[in-house]
Amino acid sequence: MRILSVVGARPNFMKIAPVVSELRRVSEVSHRLVHTGQHYDDKLSGTFFDELGLPEPDLNLQVGSGSHTWQTAEVMKRLEPVLEEFRPDLVFVVGDVNSTLAAALTAVKLGIPVAHIEAGLRSFDLTMPEETNRKVTDTISELLFVTEQSGVDNLKAEGVSEDRIFLVGNVMIDTLLQHRAIAAKSRILEKLGVKNGEHIRPYGVLTLHRPSNVDQAETLERLLQAINELGQEIPVFFPIHPRTMTRVRDLNLDHYFGGSRNGSPTGLQELAPLGYLDFLCLMDNSRLVLTDSGGIQEETTALGVPCLTLRNNTERPATVEHGSNQIVGVDPVRIVSAGRHILRTWSRSSRRPPLWDGQAARRIVEGVLQKRLCDSAQRGHEQRSSVQLV
Repeated sequence: MRILSVVGARPNFMKIAPVVSELRRVSEVSHRLVHTGQHYDDKLSGTFFDELGLPEPDLNLQVGSGSHTWQTAEVMKRLEPVLEEFRPDLVFVVGDVNSTLAAALTAVKLGIPVAHIEAGLRSFDLTMPEETNRKVTDTISELLFVTEQSGVDNLKAEGVSEDRIFLVGNVMIDTLLQHRAIAAKSRILEKLGVKNGEHIRPYGVLTLHRPSNVDQAETLERLLQAINELGQEIPVFFPIHPRTMTRVRDLNLDHYFGGSRNGSPTGLQELAPLGYLDFLCLMDNSRLVLTDSGGIQEETTALGVPCLTLRNNTERPATVEHGSNQIVGVDPVRIVSAGRHILRTWSRSSRRPPLWDGQAARRIVEGVLQKRLCDSAQRGHEQRSSVQLV
């Protein structure tokens, strides 16, 4: 079986890494990894791949940035000859970025089956480009690998046949659990001045990237103001993308950053983007994470760290039902109130959604793909036997 996996953004690599590791164990599988280059990231370097145990991609399409339409079309144009040359039996796509949709469309138009990892998630908010990517990808994929029960329910409600749906768990959590002990050795906390010996000073973590939060001036200022207010109680570290920092400075909002008290950081603290292991260590030891990222909602749930989601919805309801996530929107009063409550009553959660146990990739490869290989081989044997009998 020839399998080609397509990834386009940093979280995609975290999701595909454990699947690639499992595929390496199957001698009957020939695998190639294609990076579309949808997002350029300095951290997607040799060090990043070493951290995840991933081989360098076999090919980087170097698509780069652009509008959603341009980026999707460009991935399709550049991927088509790759698929025609390798002619895989199956194409893996992960997540919900533009590369996910583009790769699925290209493969299906060439008659190649698609398997979607992280299928079935729904925010029911079509203003989110990711929602369109998810829904269309699921419609045209043959195999749908689902992280949580809501995904199964959503797909069934959309009329998807049950034989295409596989509840396997969360591959991103596979990666997190495999690397948690290694991340604990990071020196990031000492560098930030919140760890001295074995003592770790309480702190929070912020991530923001959604256009609805970053590109709307009023919303961004209200968020920074609220989080800076929480930052007077504990420092809040913000690994910030250069584009977002440019936006902050253009709007003259950088006065919300910085500050120290008795030589220790206080308030909202700007950081450069971090590598995977450093960020995992920072998140794992924090008292509170504030985010608009879907993946971080999942990771904090696995770690048991309280999370406030700065959105009005989530496509990952299991993080609320089974985990440590709360949806607080972008109202500053609600954010500050929820944050202060967590700081007063802080505790780690031990709850995780079913099957978030670090074995999702094994279920995909052993439970589904290898079974299909065996079934295919059996059908071939039966056909040969039938010919001989005739």
